[in-house]
Amino acid sequence: MMVQQLKQSFFQVFTVTTLWVTLLLTLFYHNQPIRMTFLWNVAGISFAAAVLFGVMYSALWNHFTLKPLWNIVISSTCNIAGGMVIVWLFSREMFELIAPWFPGMWLLSIVLHVIAFYFYARIDSRKKAEELNDILK
Repeated sequence: MMVQQLKQSFFQVFTVTTLWVTLLLTLFYHNQPIRMTFLWNVAGISFAAAVLFGVMYSALWNHFTLKPLWNIVISSTCNIAGGMVIVWLFSREMFELIAPWFPGMWLLSIVLHVIAFYFYARIDSRKKAEELNDILK
């Protein structure tokens, strides 16, 4: 069951990312010629996003039983590493421009993951409390 969910999630994210990157390339590079080999970079970008958001996030937050602190650290690290791979596949020059900012981006990612986890946990606990109250009525 878990493998089937992860496989389905992988292909959903892969497809949506491919369409999204293609749309962005169409909008912003519509007059520029693109090498055919760049299409493999688009496939690599979609693959990296699918592994990151379709498999890793889903497995980490829905199936693994690590403490939230480890989930946040692993998510932040993989998010920034995956993001850097995606930027590298899109543009080597852009990657070299933002690479020195890696520690700051990682720290910002941790802070944002903590905030997101706090709000998600708060909403989830409120929803579960309402469900329990409905059962008791």
